Amino acid sequence: MEARLNLFASPVAAKFTRHIVAAGKALDDSGLPAATQELVKLRASQINGCGFCTDMHTKDATAAGETSVRLNLVAAWREATVFTDAERAALELTEQGTRIADAAGGVTDECWANAAKYYDEEQLAALVCCIAIINAFNRGNVIVQQPAGGYQPGQFA
Repeated sequence: MEARLNLFASPVAAKFTRHIVAAGKALDDSGLPAATQELVKLRASQINGCGFCTDMHTKDATAAGETSVRLNLVAAWREATVFTDAERAALELTEQGTRIADAAGGVTDECWANAAKYYDEEQLAALVCCIAIINAFNRGNVIVQQPAGGYQPGQFA
């Protein structure tokens, strides 16, 4: 399978991607746990049907020490007992933030309040930014049908 457009060869796409990646670097010092960030990226990618990002973030999380049990249960996090309450709040915010067009009013006050119980303002800001960034990447990859499966952890470091 080939992508409709080679985003890696396009000067415009490369410049755009560099800016998104640079924006994402702000999350490194945010205090939002790296494991939570990977769970968020994985869940949004699953919802959006982005095979490339699902592959990437599953492999990156595994390389960082995440367990296969937790990664396999991200799609069913509501029924899974392997996530903390804070992670569950982040996953709920991810789902509502990713499915914004499906819900009149977007993210509910209850969802936001639940996340605010576990994360301070800087961490909430990082969580919102993480959700926004992964959704941007997902949309680009889905539009061009970026193939999945060949990503190696740290490939874009």
